[in-house]
Amino acid sequence: MSLLEALAYSNLWVALAAALLTAAAGDALGAPASAALVAVAAGGTLFVYGVDRLRDLPRDRITSPRRSGFVERHRSWIALGAGSGAAVALAALVASPPGAVVLAGGVAALGLLHRRLKGFAFFKPAYLSGAWLAVCVGLPAVAAGPPGPEGPRLAWVVALLGGALLANAIASNVRDHEAGAARIGPERALRIARSVALLATALGVAAPAPVRPLALVPFATLAALARFRADERYGLLVVDGALVAGASAALLVS
Repeated sequence: MSLLEALAYSNLWVALAAALLTAAAGDALGAPASAALVAVAAGGTLFVYGVDRLRDLPRDRITSPRRSGFVERHRSWIALGAGSGAAVALAALVASPPGAVVLAGGVAALGLLHRRLKGFAFFKPAYLSGAWLAVCVGLPAVAAGPPGPEGPRLAWVVALLGGALLANAIASNVRDHEAGAARIGPERALRIARSVALLATALGVAAPAPVRPLALVPFATLAALARFRADERYGLLVVDGALVAGASAALLVS
């Protein structure tokens, strides 16, 4: 097993994506996210995903057998990672505004209901992308306070990152054969995911200059979906990795 697979199966990959997206969104909003908010995003993601992987092993053995095997072999480490993520997030929330505390708590509660919600057709991609937006965009926006002269940037940030996150969630359903993707068929679901990523990338051309680098996130997602393969290695490493790569590139050029 490669190092990248270990990172993906241990949930550190998605935690890194959450941290980088939060930092990139804060820069685009003109209110750079503090280290505390980035820690909340990363730690909270590690906690929620770790708990879900441990609680939902029977279903995950069908959709993601490689990851499930890793979780079974390293159950104690996954639990330790989830607990450490929760501790980091809670400690960081002490230095965060009250609004960020309320928002993070709400998203964490929704995340813990994931195993009951993800079977509802067409709802899973919407609430997943919404939860990620609430963390990665909502936390820096709430911390920045009432919108100032740069307030309209928020809608652009939501559109660009929301498109990338929605496309990612739809593509993940194609790989898992769950929810809406199972109803409309994998090819149609994948066409929708590509269209959403393409639209978000195109919107980046018209976005204000400070927001424009975020178009690299849906662009990276579109590139990952261009030669999509419905296996868990590709989904966990490449499709989720597109969020990491896109957010990193946006931070570099911002």
